[in-house]
Parts: sequence; structure tokens; C-alpha cells
Amino acid sequence: MSWQSALACWYLRRQFRPETLKPGVNVEKARALTAKRAWSPRVPAGWRLREAYGLHDWPLHGEWIERADGVSVAANGPTVLYCHGGGYYFCSPRTHRSLVYGLATRANTSIFSLDYRLAPEHRFPAALDDASAAYRQLVADGTPPESIVISGDSAGGGLALATLVALRDAGDPLPAGCLLFSPWTDLAAAGATIRSNDGLDPMFSGPAIARAAKVYLGDTSATHPFASPVYADLSGLPPLFIMAGSTEVLLDDSQRVADKARAAGVDCELEVWKKMPHVWPLFSPFIPEANRALDRAATFVRRVTSGTTRAAQPSSVTSIA
Repeated sequence: MSWQSALACWYLRRQFRPETLKPGVNVEKARALTAKRAWSPRVPAGWRLREAYGLHDWPLHGEWIERADGVSVAANGPTVLYCHGGGYYFCSPRTHRSLVYGLATRANTSIFSLDYRLAPEHRFPAALDDASAAYRQLVADGTPPESIVISGDSAGGGLALATLVALRDAGDPLPAGCLLFSPWTDLAAAGATIRSNDGLDPMFSGPAIARAAKVYLGDTSATHPFASPVYADLSGLPPLFIMAGSTEVLLDDSQRVADKARAAGVDCELEVWKKMPHVWPLFSPFIPEANRALDRAATFVRRVTSGTTRAAQPSSVTSIA
């Protein structure tokens, strides 16, 4: 564990985790704090940010990071549809630019970061509808499904996986793969690490997870497979690549998805990184482990969109120090 990641964990434990110990969920405060503290890095050299926030931009409402020379990466390589985290009720593409920029430049891929509708103003299935519509628009615009990777972190990771399941059930052509960072896949908060990692996780308390879920779910069952894809049938899905930290309260959300995917015959890699905080790739380029994680994520994006088959692995879990 680098000193940079140790510093990040110290900061999260002091500034973020205390808010998750309070009863209830203060949506407006979470949004205000995020807007105040969000850091937006400079657009990487050779790339451009193209914002699409007008009323006419639906369903591709959000922002593109793409090559600045006008050459479409998608014409010769992958496209990533990215779903940001934030419990379904806060954060935005702007708050996640550090991760998205890092992934785009490493994988040489255009990324569309989706600005999906947030709860409680727009509860389930609004986010799922937006992500599904965005994917279908990419395909309708001429992006081959086999060149697309759906990705996301935390709630956005759960959304990315749920979108994949919903597309399969609807008979849509599926993307090349799905890349997930610390995904929230169980809104019922039934995972064992909700309890066993409570107090170890520098960002969340265990009981906060179920409270946050209610903001998005409303009256929907927490085990609905399109809200909590850990309860979905995962058969027939394209390759999955999942990263999570060993002390996260949400670790079991990743472990159970990996186990279930493997049992269904899906190519699924799970990497458990020792003592990394929730969605640590967001701390790129400052944390070495964030940079390493994005390097590995980029390798996955390139592999699945090139059609390269991964050699069989003896286990679905890799531990990384």
C-alpha cells in the first residue's frame, strides 16, 4: 500500500465516512459537497472534451472524451459507455473525469460518460432506462456492438451490469465486455462484508448501504434483478472484469457476481486489491495503485474489443497487493 493511498484512506475516513454514520440520507448535502470538492483534471494532451448537455442531446446526454485530431477512435478501436457512481443520487460525469480520462488515454478509446437521471427525483428504473437508451443510440449511430464496453463504478457499476442483463433479456446485440470498479450490485445489502468490513472500510459504514438504496428504489424490491444484478441470471453475458478493494463493505457484491458469472459459464475476472478504498481509480494520477488499475482495465478493454480470447484461469479471484 503506497503512502498516497494511505493518505487517501485517512482523508476518506475523516471527511466522508462520518457522514455515512448519520441516520438517513441527506441528498442535497451530498450533492453540494460533491460539487464543492470535485476536482476536474485538465483534458489530456491530444484529446478533447465534448460536452452534450443540451435538451437535444438525449439519449446521449453527458460528455465525450475523444481524440483532438478529429480521427474517430471508434472507427478503428473501442468505445466505452461509462456510468458514474454516486449512489444513484449524486455525482456526475464531471466528478469522474479523472478516471475516465485515465482509461481513455490508456486504452486509446473514445468514452461517452452518461449523465443519467438521479434519484429521488427519478427513481428506478430511470437510470437503467437512460443507460439502455444510450447504448442503443450508440449502436444506431453506427458503433458496432462488438467494439463497445459498458463500464461503471459503485452504483454506476451496478447500473452497467444491470444494463447488460436488460439488453440481453430484450434481445439486443450485446457489447464486447463489461468493466466494473467496486460495483454496487446488491441493494438489499445482504453481502457478508457489509458486516465483516464495517469499520475497516475507510469510506462507508455498513448500515449506510441499505439506507442509500431506498433513495433509488422507492417501492421497488431491493432484489429486483435490474436494480440488484447480483440476483439476475448472468448466463450469456460477455466477459466481465471486476476490481474491488479488500476492505470494502461492498466487496461481497463483487465476489458473488464473479462466482455466479463463473457458474453460468461467463468469462469473469475479479481482482481484489489489498486495502484499496472504494473506487480508488478515481484518485488517478496521484495514487500509484490507481494508475496500475487503469492500466489493467485498459488491457481488458483492448482485449475484448479485439476479439482476443483469454486463456482459462484456475480461479475467478486474483489478489493484488
